[in-house]
Amino acid sequence: MFLFKKLFSSMVMPLSLTLLLFLFGLLLLWFTRRQKTGKVLVTAGMLLLLAQVYGWGFEPALKSLEREIPPVVTVPADAGYRWVVVLGGGTYSDKEIPLHSRLGKDSLARLVEGVRLYRQIPGAKLLLSGGKVFGFGSDAESMHNLALQLGVNPADMVLDVESQDTETQAVIVRQMVGSDPVLLVTSASHMSRATGLFRKAGVQVLPAPAHYLAQSNSTFSPTDIFPSTDGFTEAQRVAYEWMGIVWAKLRGRL
Repeated sequence: MFLFKKLFSSMVMPLSLTLLLFLFGLLLLWFTRRQKTGKVLVTAGMLLLLAQVYGWGFEPALKSLEREIPPVVTVPADAGYRWVVVLGGGTYSDKEIPLHSRLGKDSLARLVEGVRLYRQIPGAKLLLSGGKVFGFGSDAESMHNLALQLGVNPADMVLDVESQDTETQAVIVRQMVGSDPVLLVTSASHMSRATGLFRKAGVQVLPAPAHYLAQSNSTFSPTDIFPSTDGFTEAQRVAYEWMGIVWAKLRGRL
């Protein structure tokens, strides 16, 4: 099921759909008489491509996801939080590059936020969650190694190296923290789904979003008229989270 979920989600990502539209459209135009259908597919592919590189629809949708839950600037002193849970967001297994570069951007941003919050709580535990997925490294182990270099006490860190997705993370973290309330750190776009899954698993969470992708400047820049590769990332993230939310709701997890 996990493999099917990963393959299906990758196949229906906006960029994958764009390439499929172009491919089938060109095949029809070059090798069949269905010229009208081919033109429609190529045109649809071009429109979807433009929507991604210019952020049409995708950027506002991502911003809505990311701004749904406010960040935690200061940990409430009287709430009894002793756990800071950081969900991994991807790690490369290439040993030839520095550790901080092997962590994916999501994992790095989440870890930094997790360490910042951990330092606000005397006696806190930093729970790093995320196992190996396919040929990639373990998020938990990579975050642990970098946290050591950032000065985090090794005795204050607890690792979950088994989980492969958010739903599994919620179950394992529940077993590790029991009924204790936790600060939950993940990417802002992922926070709504993660919070729902963790609460469904019985974990008391205070959401602490990190890594905001949808950012806009207050003034216009001449470069705004040109396409940007950032739009691809934003489109992929929106589609991934929407599919994750729909999948969880269909299975009664949200």
